[in-house]
Amino acid sequence: MPEGPSLRKFHQLVAPFVGQLVVTVGGNSKKINPNMLEMLRLQDSQVHGKNLYLNFGLTEDLGLPESFLLPKHLQKKVRLPKEKSDHKLETTSRLDGQEVPGSSLAIKALELGEEEKETVMPWWLNTSQNSGLWLCFHFGLFGSVRASELSRATKANKRGDWKDPIPRLVLHFAKGFLAFYNCRIYWCLGPTVKPTSDILSEEFDRRQALEALKQASPVSYTLLDQRYFAGLGNIIKNEVLYLARIHPLSLGSCLTPLNLESLLDHVVSFSVGWLQKKLEGKPLHHLIYQKEQCPAGHQVMKDSFGPPGSFQRLTWWCPHCQPKAEEKVEVTQEQLP
Repeated sequence: MPEGPSLRKFHQLVAPFVGQLVVTVGGNSKKINPNMLEMLRLQDSQVHGKNLYLNFGLTEDLGLPESFLLPKHLQKKVRLPKEKSDHKLETTSRLDGQEVPGSSLAIKALELGEEEKETVMPWWLNTSQNSGLWLCFHFGLFGSVRASELSRATKANKRGDWKDPIPRLVLHFAKGFLAFYNCRIYWCLGPTVKPTSDILSEEFDRRQALEALKQASPVSYTLLDQRYFAGLGNIIKNEVLYLARIHPLSLGSCLTPLNLESLLDHVVSFSVGWLQKKLEGKPLHHLIYQKEQCPAGHQVMKDSFGPPGSFQRLTWWCPHCQPKAEEKVEVTQEQLP
């Protein structure tokens, strides 16, 4: 699934639409009732870890928020690309001769299920708090956000058909639209991930992250724990472990404070660097992820690792460049000769 840097890029695509009214909706999502979003104003967009949150409210005169730009701490480290030619796209339900799937007329028949009526409608009716409605987007492996363009098929599917992907949700505004692909969408009360755990947040708590890494658990497990490293996924995990020269199954308790500090530095610098490449439209060149040889020319090992009873993630590492840290053995007084 998309990792933190990708979500930040999605946020950049959504930000220019903040403050605008949703004119019509589309998409094939049956988990929510998209019609509720018509004539609401997109009031805010936030990214926390691997989730994108959008806030909708009743029509108010809202200007563009500060979130139109990257957070200040990232503006210093990440150079925003120059704007490309302002090529205007049609904002009707047809784009380049292709009709946007699931226009508002096509989904008028969709109704809320009983469970959704109980959980969503009270928030919808309770406008006195003026907190609006929050939608959370959790993206799948090939999930994405498109601004005023649709995703096109790059290859034939299993049946040999060249069919363009169908978006889960399309939000049409007065100028342009947003299309969300391969994602799980659900109503929520707001962002639930603490900024202190987000690897790309100004409030990222290094001390908390270091304490988590010190546990007597393989560091590859801890890095994927979203409670401490929100936004960190399998690609970042593999790359930073190689950069820090740490074996994925090394226990954090067996690593020196210098090793852990180095690993944490690589987590932040690699994530910021990846975001920079995304904003510039440049591809990320992996050092170890999905490679047969490491940059030094050594044979790369591959296996699936994960906590017992939990999801196992494919891991690539170089046994030469990433030796496993030896476990510390405590010797009691009785065991001494």
